[in-house]
Amino acid sequence: MLVMLFLVSCGNGKKETTSPNVYVSGAMDSLQFVPDSVNLQEEKVADKTVMRTPELFDDFIFNYASDEHLQKQRTVFPLPYYNGEVSQKITAKEWKYDELFANQSYYTLLFDNEEEMELVGDTSLISMQAEWIYLATHMVKRYYFERVEGEWMLEAINLRHMEKGAEENFVSFYAKFATDSLFQSQHIRQPLKYVTVDPDDEFSILETTLDLNQWFAFAPLLPTEKLSNICYGQQNEDNSRKKILKVNGIGNGYANIFYFRKHGGEWELYKYEDTSI
Repeated sequence: MLVMLFLVSCGNGKKETTSPNVYVSGAMDSLQFVPDSVNLQEEKVADKTVMRTPELFDDFIFNYASDEHLQKQRTVFPLPYYNGEVSQKITAKEWKYDELFANQSYYTLLFDNEEEMELVGDTSLISMQAEWIYLATHMVKRYYFERVEGEWMLEAINLRHMEKGAEENFVSFYAKFATDSLFQSQHIRQPLKYVTVDPDDEFSILETTLDLNQWFAFAPLLPTEKLSNICYGQQNEDNSRKKILKVNGIGNGYANIFYFRKHGGEWELYKYEDTSI
C-alpha cells in the first residue's frame, strides 16, 4: 500500500510539471497557461471563423488576374460570352488566360459622385463586375462575378458598345483630353483645385490651387488607351454629367483622383488630388 501511494504521488507531480501550451492574449500583454484540449478547441473555432469570413472581392480579383491556375478554378464553364447580339459558350479547353490589369502598374476606378466612392470594400455584395472601357472604339468589356458559397466565380462576359447620347459623352471627351495637350489646357478649370499631402507633415492634407503651368509641370499619369473599372454598386451612367477617375498604383503607392464635370455644355477638370506616398 505504501509503495502504491508513493507511485501515485510521483505521477501527479509529473503531470503538474509537464510544460503546457502557452496562450498569448490578443493584446500581447499577458501570458496564460491553458490545457491542450482548450487550445485545440480554440483552433477549431478559429478555423470555422475563417471559413465564414466573406472573401473580399478586391483580394480575389488581383489573385484571379495573376494566377492562371486559380483563374480556371474560379470560372464557370462553359462560360457564356456575349458580343453584341451574338452569344457563345467558352469551354475550359478554349479559355485563354486573361491578365486583366495584372500586367499594368496601375488600375482605374470610375464613379459618378463622391458618395459612391464609399462603396469600395463593401463585403455584403454578392454580385460584382469588372470591366475594360476601350477609348478608341467606345467598347465596354464587362466580367460578371457572383459569390457562390463564399467564393467569387466568373459567370459571364459581355462585350458591347457604349450608349450614345445627344451630348458628347465622357469617354469621347476623356480620350481627347488624355492625348491632346492643347485640348487639355482648354478644359481645365482655372484655378484648378489641388489636394495633396503636406510636404512638411505626411499625416496632413494640403488644399491649394494650380495654374496651367503647374499642372503640366506635375504631368500626372493619364491612361490613354483603356480604362479599367470595378463596379461596387455605383451607377456609372454613360451620359452622366459628372465623373471621378481614380488611378491607383499596384504596389507603388501611386494614388491620383481626377474630378470632371459638365460646365457650360462642355467637360472640364475642376479638381485634382495627389496623395501618393
